[in-house]
Amino acid sequence: MLISKVFASFQVITAKDRNGNTVTMAHASVASLTRTIESLLTFNSPMQSLICDHREEFCALHEKVSSLEVFLKNFEKNNVFGEMTDFEVEVKEAANDVEYTIQLRLAETVLGENKSQKKKARRRFRQSLQQVAGDIDRVWKESAKIQDKGKQVPKESTNDILNVKNNMVGRDDQREQLLDDLTRSYFGELKVIPIVGMGGIGKTTLAKEVYNHVSIIYHFDVRAWATVSQKHNVKEILLSLLHSTKGDKFCTGSEAELADMLQKSLKGKRYLIVLDDMWSSEVWDDVRLCFPSENNAGSRILLTTRSNEVACHAGTENLSTQIDFMDQDESWNLFKSAAFSNEAVPSEFETIGKQIADECHGLPLTIVVVAGLLKSKRAIEDWESVSKDVTSFVTNDPDEQCSHILGLSFNHLTSDLKACLLYFGICPEDAEIPVKYLMRLWMAEGFLNLESDLEGEAEKCLQELVDRCLVLVCKKNRDGTKIRSCKVHDLIHDLCLREVLRENVFIMNEIVFEKSDAYHVSSECQSLSSLRMKPFKRSTDDEISDSRYELYRALLFPGHHLLTDDNNNNLLKRTRSIFFAGSSPSTFILKSDLIHFKLLKILDLGDIEIDVFPVQILSLIWLRYLALLRRWKLDIPLEICRLWNLQIFIIEGSHIQEFLLHTTIPEQIWGLAQLRHLELQRFYLPNLPNGSVNKGRRLDFPNIQTISYLSPCCCTKEVILGIQNVKKLGIGGDVDDFKSIQESGLLNNLVHLQKLETLSLKLFSLESISISPVTIPSAKAFPATLKKLKLKSTYLSWSYLDIIAELPNLEVLKLMFNACDGEEWCPTVMGFNRLKLLLIEGNDLKYWKATNDNFPVLERLLLSYCHHLKEIPIEFADIHSLQLIEVDFCLPELGESAIRIQQEQEDLGNNPVDVRIIDPLSLVQSHHNDDDDDNEDSDADAAEDDDNKDSDADAAEDDDN
Repeated sequence: MLISKVFASFQVITAKDRNGNTVTMAHASVASLTRTIESLLTFNSPMQSLICDHREEFCALHEKVSSLEVFLKNFEKNNVFGEMTDFEVEVKEAANDVEYTIQLRLAETVLGENKSQKKKARRRFRQSLQQVAGDIDRVWKESAKIQDKGKQVPKESTNDILNVKNNMVGRDDQREQLLDDLTRSYFGELKVIPIVGMGGIGKTTLAKEVYNHVSIIYHFDVRAWATVSQKHNVKEILLSLLHSTKGDKFCTGSEAELADMLQKSLKGKRYLIVLDDMWSSEVWDDVRLCFPSENNAGSRILLTTRSNEVACHAGTENLSTQIDFMDQDESWNLFKSAAFSNEAVPSEFETIGKQIADECHGLPLTIVVVAGLLKSKRAIEDWESVSKDVTSFVTNDPDEQCSHILGLSFNHLTSDLKACLLYFGICPEDAEIPVKYLMRLWMAEGFLNLESDLEGEAEKCLQELVDRCLVLVCKKNRDGTKIRSCKVHDLIHDLCLREVLRENVFIMNEIVFEKSDAYHVSSECQSLSSLRMKPFKRSTDDEISDSRYELYRALLFPGHHLLTDDNNNNLLKRTRSIFFAGSSPSTFILKSDLIHFKLLKILDLGDIEIDVFPVQILSLIWLRYLALLRRWKLDIPLEICRLWNLQIFIIEGSHIQEFLLHTTIPEQIWGLAQLRHLELQRFYLPNLPNGSVNKGRRLDFPNIQTISYLSPCCCTKEVILGIQNVKKLGIGGDVDDFKSIQESGLLNNLVHLQKLETLSLKLFSLESISISPVTIPSAKAFPATLKKLKLKSTYLSWSYLDIIAELPNLEVLKLMFNACDGEEWCPTVMGFNRLKLLLIEGNDLKYWKATNDNFPVLERLLLSYCHHLKEIPIEFADIHSLQLIEVDFCLPELGESAIRIQQEQEDLGNNPVDVRIIDPLSLVQSHHNDDDDDNEDSDADAAEDDDNKDSDADAAEDDDN
């Protein structure tokens, strides 16, 4: 379901032939080939029987490909020319063809329908192996020649990359004027304040600063933000605003119903609405009636736009804020902040740094992007080289100047970073992308280099793109340690899309078919192979978002030649990824044609509701990423072990009570040795097969990182030992499941998970219970490595937290709805020695007695839906590490208690804690909500994770968010 929010169409991507002006992606291609060969050579590969006669050849091939990978990693240089450019293109094409050939021939061998076909396929495999070995040998020898000539390119250092804050530098006068315009008392109707300026000038940054300013937070009853963008969708705008005003406590409906809902949620309140990136006056006309002006004194609408026409049409007279180019001093201050952070600027860099900043002509986006390029370079020669490049782009057109400078930064990326960044180009403009989803696609595509720690490598790539100011951070997790969602500026998006449309790296096509086909065309014709691929065109037409159409996307293996409709079979074989990209559950019917996509790596069908597991998927032996959407209970077939390359396996549920339904998994799933993330709403993992050995390999999940939500009754010692490398684990079940803990020995078995960092325990129940089925014998029941613990609906006595307080490395504790039962919490032990974040949400707690000794290093205290608690212990003022107290939908007395702690810290001369009070609860609301705790439970829990596609199946991974 997430893909419908992120992607706009079904598109086909492949590489152009080398005669084009190719942007080299050599290293990414070679890295992908290396990973494929390594997967074949591992001792637990099911392909061992097929390659056993050719193992020496594969080992020799792996040695040369690995050598090429190291060569390209060390010698890849930005803006290279002549021999190196030609060679990189040659290597890229060779690596792509070799990987394609190996995978295709092995797939044909495995999928042969009879002995004759298999024999023929084996013969073709032997012939192809000799050919690809020759291709690799040729480029390997060429690399040795280049290396002998000493054409070594210095490796760019990425050590000590400095973090750049997204806060605006300069613009102080405009910021203060805007704050005054937003908070000043005006008579009459609603005031609309436009922020006007060209792309990259800093409109959104300024809007965010004032939106999050403490005076604005306290001044307005309601704040809401929506990004409009060039291809606007009124319904999406309304949904974004409603999510801000009502959380998840509303039912989606038609555009008119959403508009009415929004108007009612704002009526009688002082509100601030931000409409970011508005391109046309028509958008304003479509939404303006949703914003009530009667009995809304002091309400404001802030919009950002590049168009003076839009500003005049929508804005209140004399309240427009025009953003101009930065002057010389402001440009240099911004450049310094981005390139050196808090460091002193070395004198030898100041002169050339000012020169570079001046050549950016006062446009903030280009300034921070060039600074991001230089902040990891501390050789004056590098700065002089960049200065010459920037100076060569001098033009009177600021848009063209910006485009050239952004292209310069792109060209300085390594090929793996280019591939990761270009993924944003196939997303809609202004799309906010969940990081977990994005990084897993990078992993499955083979963009990453370090196979042993794909997740760490993905985080490193994302952080480098952020550090270079090419990717913007949208949300972080609650303790601020990880990026949760991100996007790119629309000018960066234009850059990525231009690179795609030049067909230097990708060829992008679309497949669009009418929904009516599902009713008027026979089901045999409703297959991806029967649909015609159309060239992608940048357009603002509404037809792509029209509800009459269904949208799919596919990415293809790079190839030498432009693939057209005439070679449809070639298209099928080269397809490596398929996504559904519609806005509602698909009417498309999966047919057997899917088996023709023999080399598919990614299959995300998270919007196609299924009742039966599609058996044709079992033929996709190279699949790494599989996401499905079940309607009800789903049984996984025994043959799931055929998907031996599978790394990520996700099954969502479309029914509101999907957590009541188990997914049945066969014991054969233990054959998926590459599996890293197994996420289902609720499933039973069987014991390992008898003997636990298959062709010399112990059956387990050696690479597993995430499992959720596992039934507690299957957490036997044998199962736990099979997943002992897991880092993030979610365990969930009903009352009977948790009562079986004593039988399974769950709390005695968890101690074997010596790499476990995040644990979620969750009781699925529609009704409250009187006695908790969960008991915790001692802290030793948990592995000492545990850093994050989430409990929900476990109804533990508050006294049990004294045991949890003994966990030596616990940093995050989240007590979700009904995690604990009782009205009083009085810790009796000194503990929580490393706890940094404590979340308490939705319970009957009335009295809380604690001291700073109970939480000595606490940094963040988050209280939500605590309808009975009136006071935070005043002793929290003595916790010197405390940075934030957030009180959300609680009694006003609780917020006043937080303010007293803040004042006490000020009186003691300490840095006062930041106090945020959100939607204080009135006494009437308190009595009303006492009867609705169960409803709030589900709503708030959904709200916690909605922006990261975090259903129950994902909660174990993102509990820290």
